[in-house]
Amino acid sequence: MTNNNPIGVFDSGIGGTSIWNAIHELLPNEKTIYLADSKNAPYGQKSKEEIVALSKKNVDFLIENNCKLIVVACNTATTNAIQELRANYDIPFIGIEPAIKPAAHNSKTQVIGILATKGTLNSELFNKTAEMFHDTKIIEQVGYGLVQLIEDGNLNSPEMTQLLESYLQPMIDANIDYLVLGCSHYPYLIPQIQKILPEHIQIIDSGEAVARQTKNILREKVGFSDAEKSEPVFYVNSNPFVLKSILNNKYDVIQKEF
Repeated sequence: MTNNNPIGVFDSGIGGTSIWNAIHELLPNEKTIYLADSKNAPYGQKSKEEIVALSKKNVDFLIENNCKLIVVACNTATTNAIQELRANYDIPFIGIEPAIKPAAHNSKTQVIGILATKGTLNSELFNKTAEMFHDTKIIEQVGYGLVQLIEDGNLNSPEMTQLLESYLQPMIDANIDYLVLGCSHYPYLIPQIQKILPEHIQIIDSGEAVARQTKNILREKVGFSDAEKSEPVFYVNSNPFVLKSILNNKYDVIQKEF
């Protein structure tokens, strides 16, 4: 089955490009449209109703651009809105949620840490998943301020280092051996996180798993592109500079209201 329509990917900002990277690497022939709702970032501090409304707005834009499949590259939007999206739209959705399962299964200390937004940690979907692993102690930490610093282009700032140290030290003290990154922005912090964590603590994010699931859905339901190569398209509704820089200035970014 051939389908040359694009894959749509949206996030509350630039962080979902970590998911987009994994998808583009696995499926280089697929056309992709990435939507960064940076004007409304971060979603993690918003109400469920606001998150659902923003997610629907993003989906409407991507459907207008003929997307065949939509990846919700935002933990907060997935955990708060994906059930509503699946109920209201006749298009496959792939969500992203914290990778608690592999961390809990592989933990030797039976203690894992999760760094996520308030919206993700407070969601019903997250709590249902966490309850499945009652033998594992889960140290939850809201990453207050991290997304905003990334969105503002302050990825390697002293403020970022200070925040990360304050969030991670209690987890280290609690003897975690896995750290789950529960926000698509956070993989960009891995180099800094690795400087703070002892070497034996492993970091898990969801990018590769989402890319594999995207490939599965294309195979089973939607169809692959037969194009030899396709240039991705990036949209943002605020200053495009930070999105361009996180993409190493390799792609054009279209600034557009949506």
